[in-house]
Amino acid sequence: MARSARMHIDGLADLEKALGNLTKAVSKNVLRSSMREAAAPMVDMAKSLVPVDDGELRDSIIIGGLLNKSQKSKHRKLTKDERSSIELFVGPSYKLGAGGRHGHLVEFGTSPHLNSGQFKGTKHPGTAPQPFMRPTYDREAQPTVERLKPILWRKIDQIAKREARKLERGGR
Repeated sequence: MARSARMHIDGLADLEKALGNLTKAVSKNVLRSSMREAAAPMVDMAKSLVPVDDGELRDSIIIGGLLNKSQKSKHRKLTKDERSSIELFVGPSYKLGAGGRHGHLVEFGTSPHLNSGQFKGTKHPGTAPQPFMRPTYDREAQPTVERLKPILWRKIDQIAKREARKLERGGR
């Protein structure tokens, strides 16, 4: 199964130039909030596709910027040029209680195995995969990127107008 995807996006050079006119902190905040807004429908789709037992797994699906220790060890390291970039992740959170901790078992299923703990020695038949994140990615990755461009332009325009008003009032 592929772990990465390539997409071609037109018009990002102009966006990058416009972001370059902002301070580094402001441009990072614009990118982060724009990415969160563009990815919100991806979260909604994942929540609609996840099988619901008690709702904890569904409720744990978020947009976040942090990975747990295990995920960090498997995530590719950013290159020197990428260190100023923004990365956000969509999926079940390990941080919000125990709700997301079994997301991978639901997504990929489990093989037959012997139980331990209270049911030690009994045989578990395994579970069938019930993918919810991969179908979400397949359907929403490109639309999310397409949503990102107008959102970025809108936010950059808002900041430019705000800065112009500050200058008119004699601000910095």
